[in-house]
Amino acid sequence: MKTNGAARHRVVIVGGGAGGLELATKLGDRLGRKGSADVTLIDCNRTHVWKPKLHEIAAGSMDLSAHEVDYLAQSHWHRFRYRIGEMIGLDRTRREVHVAPSLDDDGREVTPQRAFGYDTLVIAVGSQSNDFGTPGVGEYSMKLESLADARRFHARMVNACIRAHAQATPLRPEQLKVAIIGAGATGVELAAELHRTAREVVAFGLDRVDPDKDIKVRVIEAADRVLPALPPRLSQATEALLRKLGVEVYTKAKVAEVLRDGVRLGDGRVIAAELVVWAAGVKAPDFLKDIAGLETNHINQLVVRPTLQTTRDDSVFAIGDCAACHWPEANQGEGGLVPPRAQAAHQQATHIFGQIKRRLAGKPLAGYRYRDFGSLVSLGEHSTVGNMLGGLMVEGLFARGMYLSLYKMHELALHGVAKVALDTLARLIVRRTEPHVKLH
Repeated sequence: MKTNGAARHRVVIVGGGAGGLELATKLGDRLGRKGSADVTLIDCNRTHVWKPKLHEIAAGSMDLSAHEVDYLAQSHWHRFRYRIGEMIGLDRTRREVHVAPSLDDDGREVTPQRAFGYDTLVIAVGSQSNDFGTPGVGEYSMKLESLADARRFHARMVNACIRAHAQATPLRPEQLKVAIIGAGATGVELAAELHRTAREVVAFGLDRVDPDKDIKVRVIEAADRVLPALPPRLSQATEALLRKLGVEVYTKAKVAEVLRDGVRLGDGRVIAAELVVWAAGVKAPDFLKDIAGLETNHINQLVVRPTLQTTRDDSVFAIGDCAACHWPEANQGEGGLVPPRAQAAHQQATHIFGQIKRRLAGKPLAGYRYRDFGSLVSLGEHSTVGNMLGGLMVEGLFARGMYLSLYKMHELALHGVAKVALDTLARLIVRRTEPHVKLH
């Protein structure tokens, strides 16, 4: 640690997702507050929402104001710096992160292109959907990768219902039909949540729309079952529940093209849809591919050693979905890498905090070992399913409690026990007095 007027160690974290924001908060509380290090968080957004919550925002079932974290306020209260911008380059020789200009909604420049110097760099930019080059995805489908994406989908869903109610002509084949491509956690959770919220939107007075006859949610999966990463019994139970809700499930159905009014499958079938959501495949952002000579894999993830340092630069670390971290205990389906889950980002943020303290103290770094606590998928008010440590399959209220506990761990890391307890109590009170579905 540098003292006696010497420059403080500069820690730069790029990406304010679950791992990045937790790390910045912890470093700010422990090192920034004491003046032991300068901690800077860079993100292109102004606010943070836990990514597994995006499907609830898209469906309109979550009160965003109760869950959104403002980066500028968080940085003030927890003694780190927040700088807006999107990483576009890296100079490892000068140890600088290059950040693109930030523009407002009217295209006016808010901040210019800048460079931020670092002594330790942590890249935590998460992941995005992988469309595998499928024609029409960019033009005619939406993704759920950010808060803006979720808001855009919700607005289009509400507008579709209002449009259908107001028009004098019969509904077109694609109207009020939603096609979700990908039956992993995101696709299945969105389908279950939409079943309820779309009907509640109609119940606000759009009585010319018959939710049972007119509104259809369709899930399309290339694998032979939904939730292919979970045990077959849970996949079967989930598919049975979706079908009971009226969700149409297509398995062994590879998408060949996304159309303006639907989806064309590889066998030539066309599934009509007014709204198409691409929720299949995962990759790290394209700008990471071989950035500054760092080693990346075929889906742009930065390859890291057990210390979470990149293989070609000891001063650059990577955590979360953008890191290709070896997992010796992985089953075949995980490909030998730590899976892209919120629990992994949470664990790695805690580990990196210890690593940075060791670097400052001149001590050797420790290896990271992923602890798998299983996978959980929320089906809204209907159920929660998952498999826990040791292969135990769980459903119902117990699984729901475990799912909620993952989010509480994230909130505790950001806000501490007292604030989380008070906020949780306030949400319970508000839920009893306000509508469940948001129309804005």
